Amino acid sequence: MRITVIGCGYLGATHAAAMAELGHEVLGMETDPAKLASLTAGEVPMFEPGLADLLGRHVAGGRLRFTDSYEEVAAFGELHFVCVGTPQRPESLAADVTQVETAITRLAPHLTRPTVVIGKSTVPVGTAERMAGLLTELSPAGADALLAWNPEFLREGYAVEDSMSPDRIVIGVADDRAEKALRDFYATVIDAGTPVVVTDYATAELVKVAANSFLATKISFINAMAEVCEATGADVVDLADAIGYDARIGRRFLQAGIGFGGGCLPKDIRAFVHRAGELGVEDAMTFLRQVDDINQRQRERVVGIVAGMVGELAGARIGVWGAAFKPDSDDVRDSPALWIAGQLHLRGARVRIYDPRANGTAAVAFPTLSYADSAVEACRDADVVLHLTEWPEFREVSPSDLADVVARPQLLDGRNVLDHDAWRSAGWTVRGLGRR
Repeated sequence: MRITVIGCGYLGATHAAAMAELGHEVLGMETDPAKLASLTAGEVPMFEPGLADLLGRHVAGGRLRFTDSYEEVAAFGELHFVCVGTPQRPESLAADVTQVETAITRLAPHLTRPTVVIGKSTVPVGTAERMAGLLTELSPAGADALLAWNPEFLREGYAVEDSMSPDRIVIGVADDRAEKALRDFYATVIDAGTPVVVTDYATAELVKVAANSFLATKISFINAMAEVCEATGADVVDLADAIGYDARIGRRFLQAGIGFGGGCLPKDIRAFVHRAGELGVEDAMTFLRQVDDINQRQRERVVGIVAGMVGELAGARIGVWGAAFKPDSDDVRDSPALWIAGQLHLRGARVRIYDPRANGTAAVAFPTLSYADSAVEACRDADVVLHLTEWPEFREVSPSDLADVVARPQLLDGRNVLDHDAWRSAGWTVRGLGRR
């Protein structure tokens, strides 16, 4: 099919490239001039494994191109995917859907023939119904301009794989014609066995925030258990292994550490709580406030532990491994690693960071911090080394690599994945979170 993707940031660029790979002709819509120039040249303005090759190949082959014209988008596409951002509002916990509304209101006047506009952005429940009304009101095609909501479930680091082989497809519609159009569009993926859930707008909107809320709850739960383990002498890794064998619970997302971050989980659970309040069911979502509080407290606990390890933060030299909120990404939005590094710096510590991919994006967000070119160099003369993002590269560093580099052999493993016994055997003081 001939499709368009409106908004070519992380979600949109990935969706556009993956759909071109699946055989569709794709026109991406991007209003940011710098980003548009980069994409038109076949270059991806962010790091995501496999995306640069995929996008570059299809731009070069002509199956994927980009524009900043809504008129061109309307004339080109049979289906229009809205993939713009919904950041947290600066003055509240609510999600800002301005970009979604702008995309609909600017596209609709150019829609003169039957078409389907598909929202993929994560929005507060009730947004789709309102956007459907705007689409009908503003479009020359009237009732033949249909809306569907098709939430994305991309995991950063696996986004290309998740786009081309999703674990489910959720379609929220109010018209059978929109359902048929999306079934036709996803036919290859559906034929490969991907389950499809067809539902109403509200349920489709809730799926993404409900999933993210559940995952955030698991993470905060095991981090709360880590505090209990530290108070009792228990080991949170053994605890997670033991309860993870229960098929009703599972081991995934039961990894105690410095907490979750990124552009989705923190924003989405806060927006969910806010929207619940607007709907009069805030009491049902009170537990999510605790989930968020536990997550934030985990970061503050790490700062306190580091202070205890060095004695005095002012003037202490601290080497930090990791700036991205997770490995295989250069995304530092609400990164717990970068938050911790920033707080230590604000309290007088001399912080030096190394991240295999996120040094550049971190330097934009925190230009006052220092950045190193390697994991070893980040530890030069350090009083303590902090392992905060679980890149595989950091597990390959051995204590002997740092023997003549650090000032004091101290390690805080904020992700509980390093071999603590090996580091202790080499004479290091090692702290984990919730470890005996």
